[in-house]
Amino acid sequence: MDMGGVGGTLAGNALSVAATRATLEHVLTDEAFDHMDRLSARFETGVRSAVEAHGLPWSVSRLGARTEYRFAAPAPRTGTASEAAADPDLEDFLHLYLANRGILLTPFHNMALMCPDTTERDVDTHTAVFGAALLELAG
Repeated sequence: MDMGGVGGTLAGNALSVAATRATLEHVLTDEAFDHMDRLSARFETGVRSAVEAHGLPWSVSRLGARTEYRFAAPAPRTGTASEAAADPDLEDFLHLYLANRGILLTPFHNMALMCPDTTERDVDTHTAVFGAALLELAG
């Protein structure tokens, strides 16, 4: 009977437990979350500015360290609306354009997740490269 615990090959492994403890004590700190939230806000501002500069009917959503842009405004609120707003060719273009310039977004949607090691320079690099991608699309 499973009582909702975490099971798996490494669930009881001493190294896994030590890594989990170290992560909770030294990585996922209030300071780290403040840092990630601040950078996510910076990322959101950069994306929103580029989208607005090109007059695109896109939206930008942010929740904590996660920021996502979608090809619809307002942002989709249901799975059906999200599916209707999808543009696989445009998404592929942006992912490939960014990847070829050293920036990886999550492999689904156009989402960026800040981590404790993310820097302002990382965010600003995305903002510049994203802006260049939009210029190429416009041009």
